[in-house]
Amino acid sequence: MPEHSDLTALGSPLENLVAMGGPVMYVLIALAILGLLTFFYLTIAGALFAPRSGGRVRRDVAEWKQAGGGQPPRPSGSFLARCNPMVSLTQRAMTGVSNGEPTDALRENLAQGAQKALQPFEAPLKIIEVIAALAPLLGLLGTVMGMMEAFSAMATTEGRASASQLSGGIYEALTTTAAGLVIAIPFAAIAAWAEFRLRRLNSHMNERLLDILNLATAATPAQAEKEPSRQTGRSPEDTRESYQPTRVAHAAG
Repeated sequence: MPEHSDLTALGSPLENLVAMGGPVMYVLIALAILGLLTFFYLTIAGALFAPRSGGRVRRDVAEWKQAGGGQPPRPSGSFLARCNPMVSLTQRAMTGVSNGEPTDALRENLAQGAQKALQPFEAPLKIIEVIAALAPLLGLLGTVMGMMEAFSAMATTEGRASASQLSGGIYEALTTTAAGLVIAIPFAAIAAWAEFRLRRLNSHMNERLLDILNLATAATPAQAEKEPSRQTGRSPEDTRESYQPTRVAHAAG
């Protein structure tokens, strides 16, 4: 292990980092690079493929509801509209309601589509969470290895080791601990932000799809009032009491 005064004599920055932190620093650097690549992927994928209830989606749903639940408006053919899963989900919901599909089957179909829309973001989030958890542990491992080297130097000199002999192991121990925390703290914040965003997307998808499905479920009691069941002999008041609105619960997992 080179002494602290010799670290500046090394050539590349990677060699300097490894000289300061030992072999554990290789793993920490690899984790940092993997985390940055994952974060960039998550940012780009979120900007392009995240389910967004933008102005176009809201206008299509509003026009469809004003038309009395007929055939839905034709979706936009733009690139962003094709990338947005919310466009296809709302079109599927409006088409199913217009065609009179069973509400339970339609809700299940929409729930599967909503889960599929968020699946591309679950794996990157898990990778970032694992990096945030592993980095401090690896830093602790480097600390233990550095302290072992320092005590080994003391043992070989029978307790008469100089400060320069001990400085290498202690410096390695402190450097890996600091590097692990520097990597873990920002990635823990990124993981919390990404999880919050996924929850918001899940909530927005449920609200938008429920808004569409409620138009179909609201028509059920009205039809029951006009045509009471002849087989059971229930009155419109009984039908109204037994009616429960449907939900797209857990549409995104």
